[in-house]
Amino acid sequence: MNRVPDLGEKLDLLLKASSLSRVAIAHEVGVDKSLVGRWVKGTIHPGEHNLAKLTGVFRAHFPKLTVADWYEDKAELARRLGIQARSSALGVAAGASGPFARIAEVSEPEIAFKAATYEGFWRTTRPSVVMQGELFHDYGMFRLNDNGMIDVIMEGAGLTFTGWMFPMSGNLYVFLFDPVGRTPLIVLMKGVTLPKALSMEGLLLLSALDPLRTPAAVPIILERLGDLSGDREADDRRLREIIDSPPEPVSPLGTEALRKACFRNVGPEAAKMGGSFHLIVTGALSQGATSNGLHG
Repeated sequence: MNRVPDLGEKLDLLLKASSLSRVAIAHEVGVDKSLVGRWVKGTIHPGEHNLAKLTGVFRAHFPKLTVADWYEDKAELARRLGIQARSSALGVAAGASGPFARIAEVSEPEIAFKAATYEGFWRTTRPSVVMQGELFHDYGMFRLNDNGMIDVIMEGAGLTFTGWMFPMSGNLYVFLFDPVGRTPLIVLMKGVTLPKALSMEGLLLLSALDPLRTPAAVPIILERLGDLSGDREADDRRLREIIDSPPEPVSPLGTEALRKACFRNVGPEAAKMGGSFHLIVTGALSQGATSNGLHG
């Protein structure tokens, strides 16, 4: 069989135009979703059998598609199927430009490598800036979208935060927007090295919802509540269930550990007694697991 020129770009084009996820394609073709990802990246070329199966899956959306059409150039393929070619670059797909596009570009390899580590349902624990001594929880989801970005949605106390997460150099950078306060939130977390993250700790930078909209930096802890099914509609329904009736984390850290992490003594006096001079993240609560359950 002859290799299809630029097959990854063409496959990406059809995925976006059909709104099919890589998980859905993998299920229909009968392969692992990571293999579909490698096809899109162009690191592996599907064999004749799988190319025929891909054609059959996409034919439900593009009835005129044939195996021979894959060998046309991308623009001609798009014209024949009546779709508009779009760039597959992360920054362009996300509508990003300037410095933000550079963040997307730099994180692209790590998203491809580590997205599965962080995808899932999560609970946050963070101290209230306004009500001292109180802890808040948010509930939400990390999910890879069809443009290769990790979407983040979190809800708590009647508020919804949406945005993206970028893994880079062992850390996770999350950029969110609060439509009520009409301000961005930034979270910097320590990632995990094992294949599946169970908990993570980080710092949250926000403007408090007090009359002065006080800028603040506070600790934040995330605990996994469950895994995604791969069915987007089912996962959306499960998220609503979690928000309405929150379950316990998969590997609970415990109330004492959470309060200790969220309420810390820092500064010169704390440092004299062996504590920290600055509010920092050690990564002690960023924990993961292997497929056989080994934690670390």
